[in-house]
Amino acid sequence: MSNVLAIDPGQEKSGWILWDSENEKIVMMGIDPNEDLFARLDELSNLSSIDNVAIEMVGHYGTGMAVGNSVFETCVFIGELKNTLKMYKPSLILRPNIRLHFCHHRNAKPANVNQVLRDRFGEKGTKKCPGKLFGIKDHTWSALALAVYFADTRGGYNKQDN
Repeated sequence: MSNVLAIDPGQEKSGWILWDSENEKIVMMGIDPNEDLFARLDELSNLSSIDNVAIEMVGHYGTGMAVGNSVFETCVFIGELKNTLKMYKPSLILRPNIRLHFCHHRNAKPANVNQVLRDRFGEKGTKKCPGKLFGIKDHTWSALALAVYFADTRGGYNKQDN
């Protein structure tokens, strides 16, 4: 396994990262409006080799809380992503599994996961002295965690996580 495309779908924008798992480095990343992401995915598949695709999946986390339309819209968007990327047999991965992998607790906060990633790959750095994680922000943190989780746990095999 080498290049993992990981997508953190959001309500209006989605973060994505193309992760070279063999060299543990970011190839490309971005945050795009959902309506523009499909054009970006075409671009990525033409510019780079994509070996695996991981998409963060919305799930029931046992809170008993009602959800709004935005969650259902995100679910529809995830289905559209999965269909668009079906040639890669995308894996749908639940966020609590990512948190458990990095922090050994399903209820860990995003900041805890981000700190584990910084501990593993180094600080982001500066423009003059960029680190491996330079430029990462917002949704791309979640996409990185997803990509690294996939690389750590799959070893090149595609399967559903849920």
